[in-house]
Amino acid sequence: MAKNTYKSNTFKSNQGKTKSKKVRAPKVQLNFLKDRRLQLSVGFFLLLASVFILLACFSYLFTGKADQSVVEAFFDDGQTVKALGQEARNWMKLLGALTAHKLIFAWFGVAAFLIPPLLFIFGYKIVWGKSLISLQRATVFTVFFLLWISLLMGSMSRSGDGVSEWSLYSGGIGYQMSVYFDSLLGFGTILLLAFTLLVFLIFYFNITQVFTLKKATTLTTEKAPVMAEEGQEAPVTSKASEPKSADNESDTEEEPTGDSEEELKNWVVSLKEEQEQQKAASEPEPAREEPETEPAEEPQEIELTTDIGATKEEPESDDGSLELEIEPQTPAPEPRKEAEPAFEVEIKETADKLVEKAGHYDPTLDLAKFQFPTIDLLQEYSTGKINVTKDELQANKDKIVETLTNFKIGISSIKATIGPTITLYEIIPEAGVKISKIKNLEDDIALSLAALGIRIIAPIPGKGTIGIEVPNANKEMVSMRSVISTEKFMNSDKALPVALGKTISNEVYVADLAKMPHLLMAGATGQGKSVGLNAILTSLLYKKHPSQLKFVLVDPKKVELTLFNKIERHYLAKLPDSEDAIITDTKKVIYTLNSLCVEMDQRYDLLKDAACRNIKEYNKKFVDRKLNPEKGHKYLPYIVLVIDELADLMMTAGKEVETPIARLAQLARAIGIHLVVATQRPSVNVITGIIKANFPARLSFRVTSKVDSRTILDAGGADQLIGQGDMLLSMGSEITRMQCAFVDTPEVDEICEFIGSQKGYSSAYMLPEFAGDEGDGGKADMDLSDRDALFEEAARLIVSHQQGSTSLVQRKLKLGYNRAGRIIDQLEAAGIVGPFEGSKAREVLVPDEYSLEQLLNELNNN
Repeated sequence: MAKNTYKSNTFKSNQGKTKSKKVRAPKVQLNFLKDRRLQLSVGFFLLLASVFILLACFSYLFTGKADQSVVEAFFDDGQTVKALGQEARNWMKLLGALTAHKLIFAWFGVAAFLIPPLLFIFGYKIVWGKSLISLQRATVFTVFFLLWISLLMGSMSRSGDGVSEWSLYSGGIGYQMSVYFDSLLGFGTILLLAFTLLVFLIFYFNITQVFTLKKATTLTTEKAPVMAEEGQEAPVTSKASEPKSADNESDTEEEPTGDSEEELKNWVVSLKEEQEQQKAASEPEPAREEPETEPAEEPQEIELTTDIGATKEEPESDDGSLELEIEPQTPAPEPRKEAEPAFEVEIKETADKLVEKAGHYDPTLDLAKFQFPTIDLLQEYSTGKINVTKDELQANKDKIVETLTNFKIGISSIKATIGPTITLYEIIPEAGVKISKIKNLEDDIALSLAALGIRIIAPIPGKGTIGIEVPNANKEMVSMRSVISTEKFMNSDKALPVALGKTISNEVYVADLAKMPHLLMAGATGQGKSVGLNAILTSLLYKKHPSQLKFVLVDPKKVELTLFNKIERHYLAKLPDSEDAIITDTKKVIYTLNSLCVEMDQRYDLLKDAACRNIKEYNKKFVDRKLNPEKGHKYLPYIVLVIDELADLMMTAGKEVETPIARLAQLARAIGIHLVVATQRPSVNVITGIIKANFPARLSFRVTSKVDSRTILDAGGADQLIGQGDMLLSMGSEITRMQCAFVDTPEVDEICEFIGSQKGYSSAYMLPEFAGDEGDGGKADMDLSDRDALFEEAARLIVSHQQGSTSLVQRKLKLGYNRAGRIIDQLEAAGIVGPFEGSKAREVLVPDEYSLEQLLNELNNN
C-alpha cells in the first residue's frame, strides 16, 4: 500500500555526523535575478525574438539563394553593414539573413521553425506567469525533432551519388548526420528513424498498451460497495482484470466485467485528479509527546566554592536503585476481540484498494512546486558564544553569599548555569533556614549586585535548590536563524511548531501551538511583543505548507502585520467581501470573529458526520480516501488567529469582541483553530475572566507593575524582567524564563517576498459569510414605531452637544450600556446620527435643534 507522505519543510543538516570542521564554499548571491523589471525585460525579449526569427526563417525560403552572396561577403570580405544591409533581400534585412542562414542552412534546416514557438512559450511564462504548455515537455519535443527532422531531410537529400534539392532543408547538422548513418546503416537509417520516433511517442504520451482484437465490455459497478456510513467513493472492481491471489480466492464471486487492468487504472487516476482539484487544506502532522525543550548544546554549569565554613554534602551512592525479585507469572490470555461489523470491514477493504491504486490524497499538489523559505533569508546576529567571564561569576557569587551571611543565612553550596542574557545561581541553604526568609531578600540581593531584574525562584520545581536569576553584564542576542537551524526545530514532528527562543540553560525552546492550544501575550511598549509575534509567524512559515495552514491577522494598529500582505494568496484567510486580508477596522474584526465561529460550527458538523473527535483523525480519514468530497467533506487546514492589540478592540467593541473570542477559545481546539492574542497592558477589563480561563498558555514580556504580572501569569516576576525580549512562559503550573528569538523587519519582508513571488492560489482562503445583526447599518432593520421612551430626549441631547456617543447618552440619562446602544441604533435609523466608525464618535447629521424638531414631528405623524 502506498505510504502517506505530506509535504513539510524538513531541512537537511550534517550536524552531529562528524566533528571535523568543513570548509564551505562561498555562496553566490544572485539577488538581481529576483528583480521583476529584469524578468519582464527578458520575457519581452524572448517574445519579440520568437517573432523576429519566425519572419526571418520564413523569408529565407524565398530569399535565401539571393542573400547567399551577402552572407558570404559579411563573413569573408568584411564589407560594411550599411552596404550589405541594402543588398539583403530578407524581410528582416541583414540580421535576419544571417540568423536564418545559420539556423536553416548551417544547422537544422526546416526544423529550425520549431525554435520560435519554444522561445514564445518561455517568454509568455516569464511575463504572465502562466504556462501555455509544460515547459519541460515543450523543450524535450523541440530538441528531439530538431535532430530527427534534420536527419530525415538529410537522408532524403542524398539520392544516388548526388545531392538533391532537399539539401537546402536538411541543414548542415542534418547533412553530416546523414553521411555518418548512411555509411553505418545505409537504407537502415529509415528504420532507425522510424524506431526512434516510435520510442519517443511511447514515452512522450505515456503509451502503455496497444490496440487488441479482443472485444471490450463495459465497466460495471453493480458489485461496488456503497459507503453509506463514511461517504467513501466506491472503487470499481473487475475480476477479469485482477489476478487471483490468496486474498481474493476466498472472496464472494462477482460478475465478470472483461475490463482490462489498464482501463481500471486510468479510471482511478482520473478519479484522483478530480479529487486533487478540491480546495487544498492543511494537514496535522503527527504529534508525539516529547519534552518541551531540547538542549542545543550542553548548558554551562559551574560549581562555585564557598569559604564560609559550610558543611560538606554527603556523597551520593553509586547506585540508588532497588532491585526487586519478581516471580514469573503466567500471562493472562488476551481477551477475544469482537468481530468488526461487516460494513466497516467492507469500507476498510475498499478504501485500501482505492489507496493502493490511486494513492493517498495529497493536499499539497495544488502548489506542488512551492518552495519553503531558505535559512539564508535570516541574519545571524550573534556568535553563539556567551560572554560571561569567570571573574563576573565569582564576583556575583561573593555578593550573594555576603548578603545572605549578613542576614544570618548559611549556604552549603552554590552553582551557576549561564544563559544568553541571564545566569541562574542555584543555592542550597543550610538545614533550618526558611525559604520565605530568602524570598524576602530579593530587593537586598538586587541592591548588592546593582543589577536590574533579580528574580528569586524558591524553590525551583523538581529540584531541591533555590534559584537566583541575575542578568549578565554582556547580553547575547538570540537570532531567529540560530533557533530555526537547530535539529530541534528542523526535525520537529509537532503539528504547529513554534521556535520561541532559548532558555536560561541555553536550550532551544520549541513549543507546539496545537498543544497549548491558545496563547495569551502581554508586554509593555518596546519590550519585544511585536518581535515575539513575528517569531511565531516566521516559525510556522518555515514548517507548514500553504495547504496546511491559514492565518487570520487582526492589526488594529495597522502597521505591525502589513508585511504579511504579500502572502495573501498563500497563507491568509479573509471574509468574501473584504478587500484587505489584514483586518484593521473594528466592525470587520467583529464580523471576522463571528465568521470564524461559523467556520468552527461547520467543521464540527463535518467531524460529526465522519465520526471523528478532532482534526487529526478527520484529515487522516480524508487522506486515506474514506470520506466523500461530494458530500461536503474536504481537507481542513489549521487556522491561526493572531490579534496584535486586544485592548483597543475591547475598548471600542467590548462584548461584541469578547463573546466570539471566548467561544473560539472554549471550543475551537479540536477542529484546528488556535488563537494568539497580544495586548500591552493586561488589565482585568481587557483580559476578562472568561477570556483568561480559556488561555492556559501565557507569555509575558516585561510589564510595569506586579499587578499586571499577576493578571497575565497569576504570579509575580514579569515586572522584574530586563526587557528586550526577556520573557516568561507559563504553561500549567510551570513558568519558564527565556530570551525571545529576534527577527528583524527586513528579514520578515524578505521571507514574505520569497513566498509571495511564487505561484499561489487564485485568492485568499475564504471564510464563511456572516451577516451582522445590524444589517445595513441597522437602518433597514430598525422599527421606528417602537421607539424608546427616552428617544426624543436622547436626540435633543445628541444634537445639542453635536456628539453621537453612546457613553454620552449613558452618562447624561443614567442608562445602562445596552439600552443606550439601542437608542443610538434608533437614532441612526431615524437619520439623526451616522453609522458606526470604530473608536470615533458617530457623526451627527442634524445641524440644529430646529431641524431636529421638524424631524421628530414627521416621525410622530408617521
